[in-house]
Amino acid sequence: MYEELAILAIFTFCYSVISGRVEKLRISGPIIFVLAGLLLGPLGMGWFKADVSQVEFRVLVDLTLALVLFIDAANSDTTTLRKHFKVPARMLVLGLPGAIALGFGVAFVLFDNISMFEAAILGTMLAATDAALGKAVITNKDVPSRLREGLNSESGLNDGLCVPILLVFIALAHGGGDGVSGPDPLKLVIEELGIGAMVGLSVAGGGAWLLKRYADKGWVSKIWVQLSVPALAIACFSIAQSLHGSGYIAAFTGGMLFGIIAKDDTHKLVMPGEGIGEAMAMLAWMIFGTAVIGQNAHYFTWEILLYALLSLTVIRVLPIFLSLAGTRESIAGKLFLGWFGPRGLASIVFAIIVLNENLPDGRYISIIVACTVGLSLLAHGISANPMARWIARKEGMPPGENELIE
Repeated sequence: MYEELAILAIFTFCYSVISGRVEKLRISGPIIFVLAGLLLGPLGMGWFKADVSQVEFRVLVDLTLALVLFIDAANSDTTTLRKHFKVPARMLVLGLPGAIALGFGVAFVLFDNISMFEAAILGTMLAATDAALGKAVITNKDVPSRLREGLNSESGLNDGLCVPILLVFIALAHGGGDGVSGPDPLKLVIEELGIGAMVGLSVAGGGAWLLKRYADKGWVSKIWVQLSVPALAIACFSIAQSLHGSGYIAAFTGGMLFGIIAKDDTHKLVMPGEGIGEAMAMLAWMIFGTAVIGQNAHYFTWEILLYALLSLTVIRVLPIFLSLAGTRESIAGKLFLGWFGPRGLASIVFAIIVLNENLPDGRYISIIVACTVGLSLLAHGISANPMARWIARKEGMPPGENELIE
């Protein structure tokens, strides 16, 4: 155990030394950690064992997502978001259902060994995008702020929206269409989203007020203030989950309210949590490389690879492009928004949920998700910086100067 811990610590330190340089390259941090997991795992040097349980991995991924969603929402530019609110709203209201429906249709045609409801489950699992993997684009100043805020809001909310839909399809898959009644879809969606939003707003709002009040009194120490944001983020997520609400919605809405209340102090307050979230995400990607890709790569058939490629392109891009019809968004902007829908930690959590439900083809579906996430990691990681420069040129802006004309 200690040998593995030492290797992980040394590798993380070495990455931190070159992290600034890596951000400017065509290879992302998650790619490096996944490759390290493959190299150090059972298929490589065998230094790391692939014995992480599904429960342990889900807890790590859940907490990572909660922290990333909270911090990204806190850092969001609410002024720009209000001005261009139609873009993420259309992507969520029209683009997300379109991606689920198209993903279901392609899966049902391509995979003859899964049922109709299992195809719908797969389409839902891969409709959610990853705020952590999209960070390279969301924080890139070459990308116009309206596009960054649109992607940030969409990725922060769509995984929470997908959870109740996924649960409905799982219930229907268990029923097998034989008249077994499942949960009321509308009621489930309203409960998940409503409870999540109320918990996030109340916990983060109360926490931000207390922090501001007692910081003014000089009661908050410089050491403990660094833990305030991670604690609030995890509290929002875990309380919402315990009340059968969406923890992801709670984390995102709570983070947005926290940023509004904290105002100019937001960046200083979230910075320590941002480092913690980044480290947790990289650990999750290393485990993904070791215990998921390393253990399942030999199951990737041509059908699975084809579906993964279609999921990252047509199934995602077409619904998003069509959802923005009639807006003032340019063709380049629509394509950019459609392309940057990376699949990652949220889809991995959904895969673990499906595995725990013991569906007939649950493992096969999870392998498809693992393949898609792996390809997304490469495709979106490699294309992030080049595509950011491309959209800057299309928008007629020198790199790094888009805020001047927003």
